[in-house]
Amino acid sequence: MKTRNKLLTLLILSSGAAAATALINKAIKLSATSRNVLEEPEALCYKWRLGNIHYTKTGTGKPILLVHDLAPASSGYEWKNLVGKLAETYTVYTIDLLGFGRSEKPNLTYTNYLYVQLLSDFIKSEIGHRTDIIASGSSAALGIMACSNSPELFNQLLFINPESLLSCSQVPGKNAKLYKIILDLPIAGTLIYNIACSKQFITKEFLTNYYYNPYSVKTRVIDAYHESAHLGESPKSVYASLKCNYVKCNIAAALKKIDNSIYLLGGGAIDDIGECMEEYKEYNPAVEYAVVPNTKLLPHLEKPAEVFDMIQTYLS
Repeated sequence: MKTRNKLLTLLILSSGAAAATALINKAIKLSATSRNVLEEPEALCYKWRLGNIHYTKTGTGKPILLVHDLAPASSGYEWKNLVGKLAETYTVYTIDLLGFGRSEKPNLTYTNYLYVQLLSDFIKSEIGHRTDIIASGSSAALGIMACSNSPELFNQLLFINPESLLSCSQVPGKNAKLYKIILDLPIAGTLIYNIACSKQFITKEFLTNYYYNPYSVKTRVIDAYHESAHLGESPKSVYASLKCNYVKCNIAAALKKIDNSIYLLGGGAIDDIGECMEEYKEYNPAVEYAVVPNTKLLPHLEKPAEVFDMIQTYLS
């Protein structure tokens, strides 16, 4: 009888803890998305086979596609300080990749191949012409693979702070499946995700890694990233795939194969950024690169005027 009572008490406490955690998760989501910072009146929707893709189209001229980084809180908002200037001479497309920002976030495993297919299909369906592409961070690998597979879709390539080739080639570890199972749990996994993508964590990323000058970080930008991280059906799914390296891919062979013009911009305050860009040039001598002084991972948000001038120099 005592054992039965203990088990009953444990069951009641566990159920109560689970219910409380679920309520906390719901409250975090509502709080993060209540400001509607990312709302855009002229947003467009590409109905892709795996989910609806949010994108914008502005300006006139030859097409240019802007692809955000693969941080869980990233979205097309990353390019907000550049779009206006670029739209004076380009037709500018900004895209929220599947699983990010305002696009659908289905519960599935996200891979490099999935995003390569998305970029190619989007260009064929929505742009309809060879396009220049600017991608930041981990998305540079997507651009390289997509261009290698379908060179007829791409013109010039410009990548901002691409990952090192070694980082790109990482594969899922022996515990990746177990970790992904834990993250996929409805309550506990969501709580882990909410902690990893809390406003405090995002703020720390901006102050230490994204911006060179922490005093130039604006609250509205933090709010936009926090909102982006918590929109949609299953925002934790892409986080799980990223953490377990399912989106990684060895791009060395593709980089060698590409015959397009390739330009790299690096944040001047990032350790070893010069060595990283020089490594790209060793694999493809056509690569040209430059450094944006006093910036880190998001120079296009922190110093858009300098980045715009460099883009004009390379792509015009």
